[in-house]
Amino acid sequence: MSDAAAIFARLQAQLPLDRQAWDPDPGRRPEAAVLVPLTDEAEPRVLLGRRGRHLKTHPGEVAFPGGKREPSDASPWVTALREAEEEVGIRGAQVTPLGELAPMITRTDFEVHPCVARVPCGLELVVDTREFDSVFYQPLAVFADASRLQTLKFEMPGKTYFTPQYQIDGDNIWGVTAAILGQLASVAYGVPLEMRRGWSIQA
Repeated sequence: MSDAAAIFARLQAQLPLDRQAWDPDPGRRPEAAVLVPLTDEAEPRVLLGRRGRHLKTHPGEVAFPGGKREPSDASPWVTALREAEEEVGIRGAQVTPLGELAPMITRTDFEVHPCVARVPCGLELVVDTREFDSVFYQPLAVFADASRLQTLKFEMPGKTYFTPQYQIDGDNIWGVTAAILGQLASVAYGVPLEMRRGWSIQA
C-alpha cells in the first residue's frame, strides 16, 4: 500500500462519514460548512485560499472553500460542495468524500462543519476573486510537524483566548483553519499534536 493509500485509508477508517442533514431547526449560532480538499497523489496536499482583504469577516486570512448554510442546502456536504464550486471551481463529480471532523466554533460564533475529501491532481481551478485573493496548496505532512505548531494567546477584558497557529512559507494560518489542519494531520499520520483552543476561557 502506498503512503497516500495508507493515509486515505486511515482517514476513512477513523473519520465518520454520516452525511447527516442539517437540523431543520438551527441553533442559536449561524452554521457553515467547508470543504477540505486533499489531492490524490503520493504526498497529498491540501488546497487553501487567502481570503479577500475587502471582506468584512476574516479579511486576508487563510481558509478553506466554504460558507454559510443556505435554506435550500440539505446537509453540510451540500453546502461545502456548493461553496467550493462557486469559490474555486471544484465540481461535485471531482470530489470523493472521506469523512467529517466534529463541528468547530469560530471566534465570530459560527458553527463550522469540516467535510474532508479527495480530489484529483491538476484541477483547473476557477477562483472567485470576490472571495479569495489567491489559492495555493500545501503538503498535508507539514501540518503533522509539531515544531511548526504554536499557540496564540489573546487577552480580552476578563478573558483569555487561545488558538493554534502555523506559520508556513509566509502564511499565518490560525484559528479554525489551523485546528482543522492539525486534527486532520494528526489522524492522517498518526501523530499526537497538542492544540490548545478556546474562545471563552475565563482569565
